Amino acid sequence: MSWNARALDVLAAGEPTPLIEFPVRVPGITLLLKDESRQPTGSLRHRHARALFRRAVLDGLVAEGTTVVEATGGNAAVAQAWFARRLGLPYIVVMPGKAGPERARPVEELGGECRFVTPPLAIYDAAREIEGHFLDQFGRAAEHDLAGELFSQVSPDWVVTGASTGATSATLGGWIKEHGLACRVAVADPENSAYFPGWTLDVHDYATGMPSRIEGIGRPRMEPGFRPELVDLVVPVPDAASVAAARHIREVTGLPVGPSSGTALWAALELIERMVVRSERGTIVSLIGDASERHLATCHDDAWAAERGLDVARHAERLRLVSPGSG
Repeated sequence: MSWNARALDVLAAGEPTPLIEFPVRVPGITLLLKDESRQPTGSLRHRHARALFRRAVLDGLVAEGTTVVEATGGNAAVAQAWFARRLGLPYIVVMPGKAGPERARPVEELGGECRFVTPPLAIYDAAREIEGHFLDQFGRAAEHDLAGELFSQVSPDWVVTGASTGATSATLGGWIKEHGLACRVAVADPENSAYFPGWTLDVHDYATGMPSRIEGIGRPRMEPGFRPELVDLVVPVPDAASVAAARHIREVTGLPVGPSSGTALWAALELIERMVVRSERGTIVSLIGDASERHLATCHDDAWAAERGLDVARHAERLRLVSPGSG
């Protein structure tokens, strides 16, 4: 078997992630969480990484021995390093900011190399200067396998996701359009991100120039992978609400998710409130992921939230009006 054939076998879709029914106080409306924390690397970025590698192999951009390069941090880097290791490829990731062993360790444990660059926006040029194939998750945002898997499990009326590269909402919206489904796509967008104002104003190159405080989602500009015509609604979510909702998910499910999962849940509960006003019934799926103990020291910690001026309690009260807690 050739290296390419073996690579495509490694990059085949994995086991489906489960759906968790989440309690809501509204009869006739079901809320399900698609638990992407069950991916081998613990987040939705696992699907993104697999799609990027698969596309690069199919296009002949990555072959045996190719050094793979990316400019990113967090879960995306971990997922890409995981696939690079299984493909036997060198992996280098350029991360923004000062070098830190805690940030580098997850990638290095998978055999990857981390390089740190300041200012943050310089990571892209730095990555392009490294000999190898630059995956470019924003410029080459690849549609992945979530939609086919999800719609084989359930027939929802809405699917809610956060946006980073834009690949997930594009994947969902494209599948829905191609298969003539009645489902709609909502994007949950944190503070400072460009997606809500850009989608609302129909300005496809809209930019805020400000970084999101919610790890993993939100962008200072509209990325090319975001397809506004495939999105039915963008819901702006306050950062404090994202944190409150992440804590609510942990309270109900035991999963210590990050604030990006909270962003999506908050938007899903806003959708439920709108459905109640319109006397609608139906099923909503919200994507969650990145359930990690490291979040206990950040978004699940009162001192961390207070240092950032996030009034979590006020939003927690509103959450409980729609979704009861564990107690």
